[in-house]
Order: sequence, then C-alpha cells, then structure tokens
Amino acid sequence: MKSRLSLYIHIPFCVHKCQYCDFLSNDTTPYATQRRYMDALCNEIRLYAPFSERYEIYSIYIGGGTPSIIDAALIKQLLDVIREIFTVSEKAEITIEANPGTVKYTNLLTYHDAGINRISFGLQSTDDALLSTLGRIHTYAEFLDSYNSARRAGFENINVDLMSGLPGQSIHDFVDTLSKITSLGPEHISVYSLQVEEGTPLSKDKRLLSLIPDEDTDRQMYAITKKIMDINGYSKYEISNYCKPGYYSRHNVVYWTLREYIGVGIGSASFFKGERFTNIRDLNEYLDIMESSRMDFSLRDDKLKFYEEMASRLRTDRTTMYIDRRIEEYMFLGLRMTRGIRRKDFKNRFNKDVYEVYGEIINHYIDMGFMSYDGEFIRLTERGVDVSNVILADFLLTS
Repeated sequence: MKSRLSLYIHIPFCVHKCQYCDFLSNDTTPYATQRRYMDALCNEIRLYAPFSERYEIYSIYIGGGTPSIIDAALIKQLLDVIREIFTVSEKAEITIEANPGTVKYTNLLTYHDAGINRISFGLQSTDDALLSTLGRIHTYAEFLDSYNSARRAGFENINVDLMSGLPGQSIHDFVDTLSKITSLGPEHISVYSLQVEEGTPLSKDKRLLSLIPDEDTDRQMYAITKKIMDINGYSKYEISNYCKPGYYSRHNVVYWTLREYIGVGIGSASFFKGERFTNIRDLNEYLDIMESSRMDFSLRDDKLKFYEEMASRLRTDRTTMYIDRRIEEYMFLGLRMTRGIRRKDFKNRFNKDVYEVYGEIINHYIDMGFMSYDGEFIRLTERGVDVSNVILADFLLTS
C-alpha cells in the first residue's frame, strides 16, 4: 500500500505586495519570468520520480504569492506533470489560492476542469477602507464577483481568509465582516489575528501601528468569532480555522499531524523521509538550477543519485528529525487543533505513552484549567488557547 504524500506548490508572484505581508513574493515580475518559473516547478516535481511508486498524493496546495495571476493553462500544465510523475488519489484535495479581482470566470473553469476542487480567497475584510489601508488590490464587490463566479464554475469547497485586529478596525467592523461572510455560506473560513512582522511596510508605519486594536479588543474579537461561527453552523477545528461538517482543510491537517509533505518552488518547506528542509529563496538562482536540470535528468540512468545531487544544490536548513524533535513538533502542532492529541495515536507513532514523556506538564496545566483530558484526547481549553504560546514552550524537550 502506498504512503500518503502532500504537495505544496509555491508561486511567488503578486500584483502588489500588501502592507503586512512577509511571505516570499515579488510584484511586477515579467510574464516571461513567470513562465520560466512554472517550467522550473515542473522540472523540480520530476526530480521526485524515484519515489513515485512508494507514494500516493493525498493533497495539493498551490499557494503564494498570488497563484491566480498565473496563466490558467500553466496551472493545468503543472497538475498534468504531477499526475505524470505520481498517482494522485481520486479523493485528493487540490486547492489554489486566489485574490479577488485576479480571477476570471474562464480561468476558474480551467482550474475546475484540471481537477482543482477547492479555492481559497484572501479577502481579509469586507470594509473597503480597511482593504485600502492593508494595500489590498480589491474591493468587497470584486470579492463577491469572484466568489459567485467560483460557484458558477462548479466549486463546492471554498475557503475565505479573514483578519482581525486590523489598524482602525472596531469590533462592530469585525462583526459586520463575519456576518456578511457567514451569510454567503463558504464551506471553510480562516480568521487570523494580524501579526506585525519585522521588515514589512506596516512595521515601519507609526500611524498605522497606533491604530491597531489593543490586546483585550483582539481577544474579544477572537471570542466573538467562535460565537458567530457556532450560530452559523461552523465548527472550530483549529485555533484559527472553522468549517462546515466534513470540510476541514486536509492539507493543513497534514502539517498539524506531522505527516510527510514536499514543498516545490523557492522558499518552500518540506518534511520528507525524516528530514526537514527549505528550498533556496533566490528566484534567479532557482531558475538557473532547474533549467540546467531538465536535460541532465533525461540523460541520467541513476535518477535517485541525480535527485540527491540536485537536493544538495536546492536545499538549505536541512535538519534530520530525530525522535525528540518529532515529538516536540507533534505536540506543538497537534495542540493547535481543537481535538488536541490523541493518546493512542501518540503511542502508536512514538512507541511511548504521552504521559511518560509529558505527564507532569500535562497535569500541571490541567490543574490550572488550561488543558483537559477526557480519557482519549489531551487538548487546550479556551483559557489555554489564550496563553498557548507560553504553554507550548514547556513542551520543549532537553537531551
């Protein structure tokens, strides 16, 4: 039986970089460069051919950047190459991120025909003034047009990304956004609290920084989110994610349960064959390496050796995930989910009981009301979520 594998495809191009964004992305990139990059992604996927008999693709996530600014025919070509190399499960979740105003109905039809069955819209707010403040390139009306076009194109699984704690955003503004979006009925809604990352335009704008709601207001927004989602039939399954029954993000759960995945493209991260690694971040260097690989790949008999040679050129931050590190990450990521950590799953994966490793810490936080254990799952309580960063730090292991 083949093992499950997930793919993340990074497309780093944007029309315009937002005020708060610290993702690896570029704007105003020439079309010729975009096309070269898409060809390079195909070349990188081909490098994994030596492993194709052992794995079946469980989920594919095309993120960025703004993948929807790429010619839809090139997206289809990319998926064709994935299917050429790997077996893709008939039930695979295949997601593409899209910014409102960058998608055409004809492109959405191409995505759907190519097998993409989930679309994720980065809306952030329904307030046009706040969208402008963030440097977003769209209006709420353009989002509605894109959303309705996706429905007409046949998409039955749509996510909408929203943000709280925006500069100048009141609780009333935020509730209005939640009410409008839940009334549309997308299958999945992600609600993230604004994080001011060093080096972004927002981090250098004193006026905007002074308008960010205080911590107490942001916590109120977090509590209100769950109430409104509950009323509208959405279940919270992770700190920032809500869905209708059966529509959780399979791809994200792969990350949170420490399953294997490969990242393709500049700056993308992977957890594969017991190792964590990240691809190089320089676009021109990546293009040069991948363009030189195409001919070499077709001429080489030993594909596995060639894969290893290319890996040494493409990857940085390579870390072997020894058992203590895997246990740490399993706890950090798993406790983000509402269901928490299943004691039986921990035992099956690590051949240790979670209480053998963390019993004192777990009992301490249960006594404080920050964690709970129902005989099967260990999880953070709502109070625990509020201080989760502090709690999770105690799950670091020392050798």
